[in-house]
Amino acid sequence: MALKTFKPYTKSTRGTVLVDKSQLWKGDSYKPLTVGQHSTGARNNMGRITSRHRGGAHKHKYRIIDFHRSKKNIKGVVERIEYDPNRTSYIALIKYADKDMKYIICPQKLEIGDTIESGKNVEIKVGNCLELIDIPQGSAVHNIELVPNSGGKMARSAGSSATLTGFDGDHAIIRLGSGETRKVSSKCMATLGSVSNPDQKNIKVGKAGRTRWKGQRPQSRGVVMNPVDHPHGGGEGKTSGGRNPVSPWGQSAKGLKTRRPQRSDKMIISRRKKRK
Repeated sequence: MALKTFKPYTKSTRGTVLVDKSQLWKGDSYKPLTVGQHSTGARNNMGRITSRHRGGAHKHKYRIIDFHRSKKNIKGVVERIEYDPNRTSYIALIKYADKDMKYIICPQKLEIGDTIESGKNVEIKVGNCLELIDIPQGSAVHNIELVPNSGGKMARSAGSSATLTGFDGDHAIIRLGSGETRKVSSKCMATLGSVSNPDQKNIKVGKAGRTRWKGQRPQSRGVVMNPVDHPHGGGEGKTSGGRNPVSPWGQSAKGLKTRRPQRSDKMIISRRKKRK
């Protein structure tokens, strides 16, 4: 979809660039596949903030997405394509031959009226979901399982995809968008194509208020705080903190690896590209 700009009637509209959603469904979401969400303001059951700079988001419902593509070898038709406030990609409402309805992550180039299917021996085309062993090498895939029958976990955000580069025994080798190359079981399911809404990365919010609508509150730098509030605080004038960049609790913010070891680490062939 195209990008949408505005006439500069105000200072905020001068710099605003949004994604044009005029082709999307304009009605309500499919009610049986929605549940209510309770806003916590990032506070736990004791009322203490556990994640900073959250709160004040617009109220919305959660759409239940079929990450498992659970309807095996049953053809479904794309009823409509919708905006989902819970994710950057669009979602598609699928009506299957047995009259069941499911939401899935919408791939690029999937149109209303298209037929999709998941399972064994299905056609190789965008939107169909197969085991990695049945997908040709070099194909772009998304919504990839890490463990068979666990539901898609990787490559789910707007415009993202991974490339199936080859096979090694019972494992498939995939290259993720981050540059990481890893092995997963060839029995894992993946959906053909890239995720919809690739223009998400070109959005310019234009004003602080739009960020508040999304639930992100203002953030203050540590160097402008007092020493009681942050390790960088205090000093005469505009000092730079007097120590290496850290979080308010002293955790190093540059260079220290904080990722905990995962069981799947042994499946990583090469790590993601480092930022320059």
